[in-house]
Amino acid sequence: MLDFFTIFSKGGLVLWCFQGVRGPAATAPVNALIRSVLLQERGGNNSFTHEALTLKYKLDNQFELVFVVGFQKILTLTYVDKLIDDVHKEFRDKYRNEFQQKGALGLLNGTFDFKDDFMRLLRDAEESSKVRAPTVMKTFEQSLKSQKTVKCMIETRGEKPKEKVKNKKSKGSKKDGTEAVAAPSKASAGDKQLSAAGDKEELTKDEILQKNREEFFRRHMKAGEKSRSPKPDAQKEKGKKPRVWDLGNSNAKVLDYSNSATNGSAEACPVEEFDPDMALGDKNREPGRLYDLEYESDDEAEEEKVVQNPSKPSVKKGGLGGMFGMLKGLVGSKSLTREDMDPVLEKMKDHLIAKNVAAEIAVQLCESVAKKLEGKVMGTFTTVTSTVKQALQEALVQILQPQRRVDVLRDVMDAQRHHRPYVVTFCGVNGVGKSTNLAKISFWLIENGFSVLIAACDTFRAGAVEQLRTHTRRLNALHPPESHGGRTMVQLYEKGYGKDAAGIAMEAISYARNQGFDVVLVDTAGRMQDNAPLMTALAKLIAVNAPDLVLFVGEALVGNEAVDQLVKFNKALADHSMAQTPRLIDGIVLTKFDTIDDKVGAAISMTYITSKPIVFVGTGQTYCDLRSLNAKAVVAALMKA
Repeated sequence: MLDFFTIFSKGGLVLWCFQGVRGPAATAPVNALIRSVLLQERGGNNSFTHEALTLKYKLDNQFELVFVVGFQKILTLTYVDKLIDDVHKEFRDKYRNEFQQKGALGLLNGTFDFKDDFMRLLRDAEESSKVRAPTVMKTFEQSLKSQKTVKCMIETRGEKPKEKVKNKKSKGSKKDGTEAVAAPSKASAGDKQLSAAGDKEELTKDEILQKNREEFFRRHMKAGEKSRSPKPDAQKEKGKKPRVWDLGNSNAKVLDYSNSATNGSAEACPVEEFDPDMALGDKNREPGRLYDLEYESDDEAEEEKVVQNPSKPSVKKGGLGGMFGMLKGLVGSKSLTREDMDPVLEKMKDHLIAKNVAAEIAVQLCESVAKKLEGKVMGTFTTVTSTVKQALQEALVQILQPQRRVDVLRDVMDAQRHHRPYVVTFCGVNGVGKSTNLAKISFWLIENGFSVLIAACDTFRAGAVEQLRTHTRRLNALHPPESHGGRTMVQLYEKGYGKDAAGIAMEAISYARNQGFDVVLVDTAGRMQDNAPLMTALAKLIAVNAPDLVLFVGEALVGNEAVDQLVKFNKALADHSMAQTPRLIDGIVLTKFDTIDDKVGAAISMTYITSKPIVFVGTGQTYCDLRSLNAKAVVAALMKA
């Protein structure tokens, strides 16, 4: 039983609609399909689930039409695919002339009386699914046994015992080999085997075992005597001494930073001497501004080189041959088919995988582009390659601009009006740079006039608290209280190691609310996505403290692993949350972007799998090396040959 069937144009005009059951209209699920699939270039799969409904759709790229059918997802309707194909073909054939002659005006002023045709097609599809030919038993001629000869099916007696005998012989040969190894000299190996065979008849099993043991110990004693050096080894001193490096300090007290400072005060920490210019990097930057990610494309330079150094035309080839070679691949006002696009899409898929896009995502992207272009009429002087490449670029730009845009500064100011701190939680796998990029974001927030409290909730990794303490000292040195009216702009809240991370985060948020901090940045321990206990602890921290923003920190070096990490992090947060609508990842921080050159595929994989935006991009090791994502720059780097 169908809930609805609707036909509308890509411009948003509903041409015809069928309502199968009484209840809510098809507006909400169709709008969800448009927002989540059609506008986000995720057409690789022709089905979409919205609440209790399953929607299947088909695109007509020639006339810019969309056919959508909806039914309950608990039902298994086998005729839906056939029905949507039949309706598509019937509707096109019936109103083809009207579309071609009137165009957009035909859609506005036209009347589409399609109910009788649709009911006929629906009955035919339902009957075809019910009437199934009964399964007929295969005849003997159709079976595999009929292809065998009588000779190969005859089993003679003694075949299996022969195999067992062979196995016994092979086992016996192994035993003989081990006994032959026990011989003392290689020169008389044959004589020893004969004597061993003769002794077996006279000696018992226990005597043979004892003899073999004696030979074994005798050989190893001789080998040990040969390997011994004539000089006696010096006796090693007991106990383990710490390693002392050439440029290090032998005094361990100098390196001991375990004495925790009082929470919320930086005066107890010793002032660290460091170069501010090295920590800031760019001197000519505008304070507090988050610059866009830049990428210099070499296309224009290559075009200039081609114009300046044109290739010499071959004289041997005829004029007609050169002209036909130039026009080869041009599509002259014809509709694109799947066969035309398959070679180009295969090259595009390999190119995306080479640029670090996950293989599964690359396949889905190419499938979405193929469905978007199939049946579309191309211009006269347009190649298939350029058309597919342009469509893929548009799809990639659309993917990198997800539905929800995260504006941290706006959200922080909104939290200020409600007299509460804005809480950001950082999570991710080990070694991706959570603490380092937390310090960069702290510096950016301080330059915009917001006070920051850093909650050290990584109570597992050795040195995690000391790392944040060092960043706090440096940030306070760059922005001393004297420059901000006596107000300390960044402070660290820590309780040492081995404590409950969720409890520390809760205390830090309460402390920030009482002391009037604007932002709380919660640093968590790195964890692999397969570690169930640690993922449960992370879900508990997020569920208990309800942060305003949950950022997943991932490095730009990963390929297929990015999909696995994000899927399992989201799944763990959903499974271990007690709320009806669990908190999932809200945004992504992409780190180590300066180490990958043009292999920027991880940005596509992470955004595609989560539909969440990349909020920050880490591009270096100084506090100023933080950028916002520029979708066109990433796509230009991705499409670079």
